[in-house]
Amino acid sequence: MKLLEPLKLNESLQLKNGIIMAPMTRSRIENPQRSVGDLQAKYYRQRAGAGLIISEGTVVSEMAVGYLRVPGIYSDEQTLAWEKVTKAVHDDGGLIFCQIWHVGRITHPLLTGGNAPISASAVNHKGRILTYDGVVDSVEPKAMDRSDIERVKNEFVHAAQNALKACFDGVEIHSSNGYLFHQFFSASSNQRGDEYGGSVENRARFFFEVLDAMIKVIPAQRIAVRLNPMMHESIGILVDESTLPVFDYIVQRLNDYPIAFLHLTRAAKIIDAPFFEKDVIGRYRKIYKGTLVANGAYSPDEAETELQSGRAEGIAFGKLFISNPDLPEQLKKRLPLKEWDQTTFYSPGEKGYTDY
Repeated sequence: MKLLEPLKLNESLQLKNGIIMAPMTRSRIENPQRSVGDLQAKYYRQRAGAGLIISEGTVVSEMAVGYLRVPGIYSDEQTLAWEKVTKAVHDDGGLIFCQIWHVGRITHPLLTGGNAPISASAVNHKGRILTYDGVVDSVEPKAMDRSDIERVKNEFVHAAQNALKACFDGVEIHSSNGYLFHQFFSASSNQRGDEYGGSVENRARFFFEVLDAMIKVIPAQRIAVRLNPMMHESIGILVDESTLPVFDYIVQRLNDYPIAFLHLTRAAKIIDAPFFEKDVIGRYRKIYKGTLVANGAYSPDEAETELQSGRAEGIAFGKLFISNPDLPEQLKKRLPLKEWDQTTFYSPGEKGYTDY
């Protein structure tokens, strides 16, 4: 089974298999410091059989928070707390990357200390936001000015440095799923008239400035990038005639960076439209020359076919890892896989988290 074969990312990172644990928000942090604890160490240790674990989205600042009970990696206390998790994973022979995250406009002042959300442009995605005071309407974000751009760039650099201090094996930039970087990529959320808006190159500029800044403090071989090109009609992001040119440019340019891997999500919903790419993995396999990790509700059989065909080198599984913490061993022994309980995906405590 090719899924179970070792996967070499680069000279310094060899995975024991091509089964990646996808990043998944689980909303289990129950302290105001946003620090992980013993429960998270147990959860990730249970899944150390993965070739690589990508942590849940971990915010780079207070302004980056968009959901309840998510962890951070911007303070010394948070960084020290993550060491317990990375040690647990390493002690069981695993590897773990930290997914570093800024939600941009997908938040509310009730979650950001009273501050208005920030984004590429002042475009309200007109969604609903769950806060500690209940569900509220989203608000218009502030269009980021130069000082905001520099501040967020420094926050990602600082988060990457903290991840290395916490003994993570690398970081993944969450430039996907409608969050801050994706808000710059998409014409539906980026209406800027300066060098960060308009053209394909301009809409990708902020992302590459952050990547370039990060590479000054962490080796490119320890950085992964997450993209979801065909996300459509979700949290205000639309696919249009400019979407493919933007992502084609980003993926092509990533060939110039010796990053650990490109993590691509295939389309969740297929649209019959001329500008919609129904085969995301196939399209970008032709463009991207490095290690490609495919994501998107793969069954084990589909995943094996994807690897055998050479369309990807690794497959990221999400929900299957929730209910099957020993997923690689289950696949090796061809045992039946357990179903997950979706009602416990984001609820506090051990139930549906560490009790499978």
